[in-house]
Amino acid sequence: MAMKRRESSEKAASLASTVAWCLARWHTGQQQYQSRRRLPLWGVLLALICLCAECQSAPPASPKQNAAREEARPPKSVKVVRVAQVAMERTVTALGSLAAYDQATVSVKVPGRLQHIAVDLGSVVQKGEVIAKIETQDYQLQVEQATAALAQARARLGLSPNHTNDRIDPERTSTVRQAQAVLEEAQAHRQRTRTLFEQGIISQAQVDTAESSYKVALSRYEDALEEVHDRQAVLAQRRSELALARQQLADTTIYAPFAGSVQERRASVGEYLGAGAPLATVVRMDPLRLRAEVPERDAPNVRIGQRVRVTVEGDTNVYAGHIARLSPVITPQNRMLMVEAEVRNQGALRPGAFAHADIVIDEQSTSVAVPTNAITTFAGVEKVLLVQDGKVSEKTISTGRRTAEWVEVISGVKVGDVVVLEPGNLQPGQAVTIVE
Repeated sequence: MAMKRRESSEKAASLASTVAWCLARWHTGQQQYQSRRRLPLWGVLLALICLCAECQSAPPASPKQNAAREEARPPKSVKVVRVAQVAMERTVTALGSLAAYDQATVSVKVPGRLQHIAVDLGSVVQKGEVIAKIETQDYQLQVEQATAALAQARARLGLSPNHTNDRIDPERTSTVRQAQAVLEEAQAHRQRTRTLFEQGIISQAQVDTAESSYKVALSRYEDALEEVHDRQAVLAQRRSELALARQQLADTTIYAPFAGSVQERRASVGEYLGAGAPLATVVRMDPLRLRAEVPERDAPNVRIGQRVRVTVEGDTNVYAGHIARLSPVITPQNRMLMVEAEVRNQGALRPGAFAHADIVIDEQSTSVAVPTNAITTFAGVEKVLLVQDGKVSEKTISTGRRTAEWVEVISGVKVGDVVVLEPGNLQPGQAVTIVE
């Protein structure tokens, strides 16, 4: 101790001589450089006083003195909680992007000039809502033409032009009845000539003539039946042509295939569009598909139906979904399993957004945990303060899963340990009292 005091005295003397030299230099500089900014005398004196006070201060306190001071300090009141086993679900983290559940490019089915389009970028549409309309005049004329052709075909079969029933008995048509009457007459004439020939009244030539007339009449009867069948086929064809013309007329109106929003409008009013020309792109916004990649080590734990919590950049809301599809293979390039989840969208999510997903693989898992406000972090090291025998002790911990209220502790503390909530500036060894 005497040696330390002697060293302090020597240091003070050295500093005093240094300050005296500085004062002499200051007076010299004041005389030589009157125009320059000068250091005030009171500043030099203040520095001298501080240096002398530092040199003459007492030596640092010993550990025993520090302990005595800590004991003399009154105990601080703190709130505590015991380390416990807490139900904490196990999750797998995956990164991915959102995509539209369905995306369709709506096109025109029949060619024509675009008469009206009711949507634009961002328009919300419902299933079956009219998106656009093609000019209909040409297709209305085709319907009228097909209707007239159908009526003509029905008239050739003896049917009413305005009725829709196309069933008919060929034997009851006028063409077949006429041919049948001729056939019956030829058949009777042949029978009479055979009788007269057997009686020797007429010659064989007359019998042959009657036989030929019968065969001609039979052929005409068969032709009449075929003609009726052909007219029935033409009637069916005309009926189909009318249905096609009506369908083309109906196709001049384009409807939304499902409920969603318009991603892109690709045609304008007055533009002539060919069959298949695109009008607009519609995307289904609810639900959305989450396509994410899961590391190979976690792939065995991921199954269809598991819950998923999804967050996106710039949005504090958490969106719920479930695993809907799993890829049958693991991608060799990055050793990842592609998964698809369906996420309900209340209007804030957008396809194409980057998403962070937590897949819940075990909802019944428990872990050793402490409250989040019991952990302090310094230089990346996480610690808690324990209360033992009325004093604070510090423990370094390693953490795992986190929730809004609890943090899983992998090592450092055990169940039953008493930790301080909101430790603030408490120091290890400080006495504390526990308050409820």
